Amino acid sequence: MSRYTPLWRWIAQNGQSPCMLTFAQIENILGFPIDHAFLTFKKELTEYGYRVVKISMKAQTVLFERLS
Repeated sequence: MSRYTPLWRWIAQNGQSPCMLTFAQIENILGFPIDHAFLTFKKELTEYGYRVVKISMKAQTVLFERLS
């Protein structure tokens, strides 16, 4: 289990597609701020049926989408 598993589970249980979360919302779900390690761990999300579509540093948001 990675430290991002709570986020992946939250996204899968939420069921929305697309799903946009702010960095602050992600921090609230995880209990810590996301960092560059997120880029490595984001591939785990496919195990939950979703993928990261876009990360906006300017808007501080992450867009997730259900896999077809």
